[in-house]
Amino acid sequence: MSITYVNCLNRHLELPVYLLKFFNSQWNMEKRWVIKSQGDPEIASRLAADLRINPILINLLLQRGISTYDEAKRFFRPSLDDLHDPFLMKDMDVAIERIGEALAKKEHILVYGDYDVDGTTAVSLVYTFLKSLSGNIHYYIPDRYKEGYGISTQGIDWAKENGYSLIIALDCGIKSIDKIDYANEKGVDFIICDHHRPGNELPKAVAVLDPKRLDCNYPYKELSGCGVGFKLIQAFAQLNEMPFSQLEQYLDLVAISIAADIVPITGENRVLAYFGLQQLNRDPRPGIKAILELSGMKRELVINDIVFGIAPRINAAGRIEHGGKAVELMIQKQEDLANFLGDGIDEQNTTRKGLDALITDQALQQIVDDKDFHSRKSTVVYNPEWHKGVIGIVASRLTDKYYRPTIVLTKSNGHVSGSARSVKDFDVYNAIESCADLLDQFGGHMYAAGLTMKEENVPAFIQRFEEVVQKTIEDRMLVREIEIDAELNLQDITPQFYRILNQFAPFGPGNMSPIFKVSGVRDNGRGKVVGNNHLKLSLEQREIQSGMFDGIAFQLGHHHPQVEQKQSFDIVCHVEENTYNGRTSLQLNIKDLKFSTKKELQTT
Repeated sequence: MSITYVNCLNRHLELPVYLLKFFNSQWNMEKRWVIKSQGDPEIASRLAADLRINPILINLLLQRGISTYDEAKRFFRPSLDDLHDPFLMKDMDVAIERIGEALAKKEHILVYGDYDVDGTTAVSLVYTFLKSLSGNIHYYIPDRYKEGYGISTQGIDWAKENGYSLIIALDCGIKSIDKIDYANEKGVDFIICDHHRPGNELPKAVAVLDPKRLDCNYPYKELSGCGVGFKLIQAFAQLNEMPFSQLEQYLDLVAISIAADIVPITGENRVLAYFGLQQLNRDPRPGIKAILELSGMKRELVINDIVFGIAPRINAAGRIEHGGKAVELMIQKQEDLANFLGDGIDEQNTTRKGLDALITDQALQQIVDDKDFHSRKSTVVYNPEWHKGVIGIVASRLTDKYYRPTIVLTKSNGHVSGSARSVKDFDVYNAIESCADLLDQFGGHMYAAGLTMKEENVPAFIQRFEEVVQKTIEDRMLVREIEIDAELNLQDITPQFYRILNQFAPFGPGNMSPIFKVSGVRDNGRGKVVGNNHLKLSLEQREIQSGMFDGIAFQLGHHHPQVEQKQSFDIVCHVEENTYNGRTSLQLNIKDLKFSTKKELQTT
């Protein structure tokens, strides 16, 4: 996740001063450069003969598991025909049968979901679809502070009291064993659509849709919660012979959930994100259009624009007031009302930023005051007064700053709630699971998780979590790593090269924007520090007569004295387009640079 935070700098989004200080310090830290394994030469040669493109691009395909012409065609030309049959998901037939029965009997159906982006997009999607079929549909988002995460007894009671006999739970429920038992006692049926890891026991719902179920043979395991919701309506449409074209209007919501929930953009997710971005750029729904206008984004949207422009505003509703406001915005069809709702959510986002800044500063001070902090391999901070709605963001900030598995704890509704974030290759979910006897509940993924406990268990939890991390984390995981996809020379970067490279998008986890290493570059003497410690360069490789390339190195202005001496250095970078004063050119977005040793300088 830390990679995406750095990318927000690349998008020139507004950052508070305290965050800029973060990046100044963290990017001065030494980083490991690791070159990814390169593809089999024989397979590369065969694929190059078929595709007739630069061998560097061929290698990028092999790294993504693409080794044949047909696989490359599907990768470069995503098709909705490549989506899997939704009925391959365990319990899908049972779920669709129960929904069909409810619609036929005119039962009241409640669409229930988590209060974050993934949950609210999922609820917006399934609610809107079912609402087009029946008037007996309502949605319910639990209150973050009164009910907490996931399915609540309060929500079940509300459904029972208001005559809802079927609840479709989205982005939650896979570990709600006792809550589903309670609903069964009340005579309320549940269909669970989740994508989190199940526990040893599944809830006794009518149907449990989760591709991560051990007994589920669905071919793709990394769907977002909204993605599972989309498969539900796809299955219903398929069984009822509704044309798929009627579902395409919902793909924007799926794309937003994929980007916001940081799920891999591979396989089926890549197809959904690709067409969802098209929908967002071509015809955004009124609520999303309002957000885009408020955030000032007028260019063609990419995944990072969702992560840093759209998602924080949708999330702000559930963090500051109520997640139902986000659903209300996303299902709104009238532009004037959407604009009004968008203004309210934008104000909540401003409030969220202020709380984020305040709590981050307080957490940093708590760390500075801890004399034992530097001997630890984890970061756990606790303040019962912190606002629960932003502790996940603060956990991400602290992970970026100190690059350790991090948990931020606060008190809410009589319990201590926590949000966890991790570093590359370390499974924070497993580490938390090792402390399960100290917790009331927990859930999540490898890199992000949530947990609750009794306040008296906090000291023991902090100690146990640190012990688990100490035993299981490798030292290399505590050093920020830059993975290099390939090495190239500046002369390899041509308009045709970039045109094909751009077809690797949409970029995200599992398909990150490629990072290249370029060796032995020098600045032509025009290099300067711009903005808040950014280094602007004009680079060349004299030995190969490469010509000049502009480069921008965010937060690396401290290297300017050496650059100014025209020392040779190596860079790792993205290749991107930059538009300035109406002129578009290729630019190197430099993630790190390392100077040659004196001995190396003498030989060049």
